Amino acid sequence: GETRDVRVRLAPSARSRALDLQTLPLTVRGADGSARVIPLSQVARISLKQAPAQIDHLDREKVITLEANTEGRALDAITADVQAQLAQMPWPPEYTVQVGGQGREQAEVFTSVFTALGIAVLMMYLILVVQFGSFLDPLAILVSLPLSLIGVVVALLITNDTLNIMSLIGVILLMGIVAKNAILLIDFAKWARERQGMPLREALIEAGRIRLRPILMTTFALIAGMIPVAMGVGEGADFRAPLGRAVIGGVISSAVLTLVVIPTFYEILDDGRSAMLRVLARVFPGAMDWAPKTAEHPVVSQES
Repeated sequence: GETRDVRVRLAPSARSRALDLQTLPLTVRGADGSARVIPLSQVARISLKQAPAQIDHLDREKVITLEANTEGRALDAITADVQAQLAQMPWPPEYTVQVGGQGREQAEVFTSVFTALGIAVLMMYLILVVQFGSFLDPLAILVSLPLSLIGVVVALLITNDTLNIMSLIGVILLMGIVAKNAILLIDFAKWARERQGMPLREALIEAGRIRLRPILMTTFALIAGMIPVAMGVGEGADFRAPLGRAVIGGVISSAVLTLVVIPTFYEILDDGRSAMLRVLARVFPGAMDWAPKTAEHPVVSQES
């Protein structure tokens, strides 16, 4: 079940000169089944020419592998420079250039990570649609996701880190963490508007005031938990440090910007929905029945 490379060589005395190959004996069987020995010179022409010392194959095609180690720069930056230089070189029609090794593995990993990130965001949206009973309200929550990327980029620039596999894992982790701040705001604003009859803007302001404390508590707790990872102390910690730094930067930017951007975007989204329903009401009678209604008798207290 194992494949082993086997090389057969002549004795040193028989390969001191290329012309010695002419006398290399070959066993040939005739039509009648008899065997006889003839020299190689009767069936082949021996000559001296330049040839590669080793011929490699990949997918049944001959390949030439050029390898190099990277140091002091990111792998994707070096790969981009190499490809730019190769694009300027005139290649014969039968030659092609492909990136292999760590460069190809990095491209495959990035593709897989971004695919997983897209599926995660889609699943999050579908769950929020079911929970809120609306296709538009979850959009205001998903706006908080790109807000965390601002902090990720700033944190990686400050710490001189690159966007690698660990920092991308931190980004996927952030997608599930930062959305909870927007969920706290939007959920309280919807409750205050529907159950207590508050105007939308007052409900959003009240949501920011009431939900500020839990947002800050969860943010500080997460930052404290990620500090040991971000410091990069210990064996192999440098590999994991970008994850903690990306999470810390993303959480900080999301906590600050969510309190301002999410209520504003939700109010704009609600105004646009109301305007669209008014237009539909003119074209289709009864369309305003789709609009959300506020409670006629507000609830005095809410159970926590």
